[in-house]
Amino acid sequence: MARPIDMSAEAAARDNFVGQAEACRSLGSPFTASFCELMAARLDRDSAFGRRVLDWPGNPRADALALRAAGAFNALARSGRAPALQALYPPARADAELLWSGLVAALREHDAFLTAYLDSAPQTNEVKRCAVLLGGALIIARETGMALDLLEIGASAGLNLGFDGYGYELGGASWGASTAPVTVRSEWRGSALPPLDASLTIATRRACDLNPLDPANPADRSRVMSYIWPDQADRLTATGAAFDAAAAMPWRVERADAADWVEAQLSQNAPSGRARVLMHTIMWQYLPGTIQGRIAAAIARAGAEATIERPFAWLRMEADMQKASAAVTLTLWPDGQEREIARADFHGRWVEWR
Repeated sequence: MARPIDMSAEAAARDNFVGQAEACRSLGSPFTASFCELMAARLDRDSAFGRRVLDWPGNPRADALALRAAGAFNALARSGRAPALQALYPPARADAELLWSGLVAALREHDAFLTAYLDSAPQTNEVKRCAVLLGGALIIARETGMALDLLEIGASAGLNLGFDGYGYELGGASWGASTAPVTVRSEWRGSALPPLDASLTIATRRACDLNPLDPANPADRSRVMSYIWPDQADRLTATGAAFDAAAAMPWRVERADAADWVEAQLSQNAPSGRARVLMHTIMWQYLPGTIQGRIAAAIARAGAEATIERPFAWLRMEADMQKASAAVTLTLWPDGQEREIARADFHGRWVEWR
């Protein structure tokens, strides 16, 4: 006996594609927006992929279902195994009817691959968010006068952990060496920009992720690249270059639960004369409330123990109630003042400094 169709699950899945289409268009990816609109309107149960998507058992938005689906087809197009599909992907320009025909053909030939790709949640390293990390680090360095010990959670492949080695084009300003292996282009706005002339030294850097990726592993690299929207060439170029740079570095992201890791790291005595910095970008919302609470408690303890000789900073870029941008917030102890130092585009295309 066939299992009854859960129409509420189907409606939620289609709504997720509609919402993601709107987000993609606002973030400058008309191709991915068109993909999501087609999936929302036309995906059916004639394939295992379609049945799994439309009967998704969890929360499609929380599980980033639409982005899983987009990543699956993009991975197939990038793999070279479906040349007809690849020919419809950017830089090519295909209208909606032609694209849908290509997606249906790919489903017929590669249903098992596309369905299996839905197993994993998207993992990205948005390299342009390094513009936020750079600005925050410069502020901390100027205000403390110290080298920084970096701790990053939700670091994925660790591409943003080496942000100080990248070059930056920041609208009318620049930072870093012209020969840097990665160029980050981000428009810095505002009347009080971070101090580009501050002396910035990173003494140590460590990072964790629940599912860390190895930048030297071709399979890990391919998966991250599949989640980058294919009509955003600058993101693709910057991310590819960051993978090359990170693969050559001695550090790797540790596999750990964020709360366990933060508690362990912050329980260690901080060295005198260096500023310890806990940082993260667009990952807090994916943590269970209990994990958030444990991390917040560990941060509060570390803040209470901070001194002028051993300052502690919490730098984060996370979503809040404002839909069009993320809040960039810095809390610096021992005084513990929390301040929103900027608003930023979710992909780091621009930063509005306060």
